[in-house]
Amino acid sequence: MKTGIIQQSLSGFYDIFSSGKIYRTRARGNFRQRKIKPVVGDHVEFSAENQREGYLLKILPRRNQLVRPPVANVDMAVVVTSAKEPAFSANLLDRQLIALEAQKITPVIYFSKTDLLDEDAYQQLLPIIEGYQRIGYRVFANRNPFDPQQLLSLTADLKGKVVTMMGQTGAGKSTLLNHLAPQLELATGEISQALQRGRHTTRKVSLLEVNGALIADTPGFSSYETFNMTVNDLPFLFPEMARLAPNCKFRGCLHLKEPQCAVKEALNNGIIMRSRYDDYVQFHELIANQKPNYKK
Repeated sequence: MKTGIIQQSLSGFYDIFSSGKIYRTRARGNFRQRKIKPVVGDHVEFSAENQREGYLLKILPRRNQLVRPPVANVDMAVVVTSAKEPAFSANLLDRQLIALEAQKITPVIYFSKTDLLDEDAYQQLLPIIEGYQRIGYRVFANRNPFDPQQLLSLTADLKGKVVTMMGQTGAGKSTLLNHLAPQLELATGEISQALQRGRHTTRKVSLLEVNGALIADTPGFSSYETFNMTVNDLPFLFPEMARLAPNCKFRGCLHLKEPQCAVKEALNNGIIMRSRYDDYVQFHELIANQKPNYKK
């Protein structure tokens, strides 16, 4: 028996990456009976006499699972954040960051289109960049978004990880992917054609090996549009607030109207970014006012 990671699923076949080789497998029949659907990124046990005819035997427990793209066990997400066209939105960035924190996926913030900013606008962006760095986020925001040294540095961060890209439409996710791996365009095109030949039009996802990382070939991840956490979970998804919470007078402090709140004190002293706190308050309201979803 071998172990590996599902790199691609295609028409009932699962390509498994194990010890530097790809094995094509089929899932055992009882997967369907038990309503278990293997997804790309799953760590699995399988048997294979050769690389063309194997059987997927068992899916190991998932650490996390994304819906779009459907990938499991994601280590890192590159949050491609446009500095201009579309204009930078702290609110959108914070939505994406808390969605990743909730899934225990490490975010990397990558500012795109910084070359479109004039010098004044870039200088205005610097305190925001530094604010996110102070929280502890890894931020890439070179004046030239595709600076070779910056791309090398990002590549080093991603090595050995399962990675997906996220960001609003037009932020430049695909452009960044193609800079990281010029060969990717070809691979993605080939996969798309293979899928169009099949009966199912659902876009499949593959993990492509790029400079030692496994990167989802379809940029995605939209669960920042929904807030599945509770109001009590939310403060822990803002790392700077989670660190200060033990210093609040009340356990379970929501950092809103409570007295002797360490978070509000830090806000008043300029230690916490005002934009982050404002977004926290807005997200709290959104969650508190959500109607329960009985279809779950």
